[in-house]
Amino acid sequence: MSSEIPSDLTYTDAHEWVRETGGGVVRVGITDHAQSQLGDVVFVQLPTVGDTLAAGDAMGEVESTKSVSDIYAPVGGEVVAVNDGLDAGPELVNSAPYGDGWIAEIRLAEGASLDGLLDAEAYRQLADGS
Repeated sequence: MSSEIPSDLTYTDAHEWVRETGGGVVRVGITDHAQSQLGDVVFVQLPTVGDTLAAGDAMGEVESTKSVSDIYAPVGGEVVAVNDGLDAGPELVNSAPYGDGWIAEIRLAEGASLDGLLDAEAYRQLADGS
């Protein structure tokens, strides 16, 4: 079964998605493919609002019944919001990975861009191959 891969998002090879929300802020989550690989998510460790991240930094963890996986910052910048709803409902990562299961919002650092990220087609090839 092929995962849902919305065409309006960009992706990382570590299975995070990025949605531009405007004003230099992006919303980040893990992909449908990633959550299906993880199994039932039981806990999400969120980054802290105000944290400054470099692209590739671990910014949190997703714990499932099978494993614990790091969540990596797809871009450099400052964490401006986190999804507090995951504290009470970590399973949202499974049920709505591109909706209510988002992880954090990051304001892009000066000079940071989404240029190095994968488009939906490139991510699909990666996900299908793993």
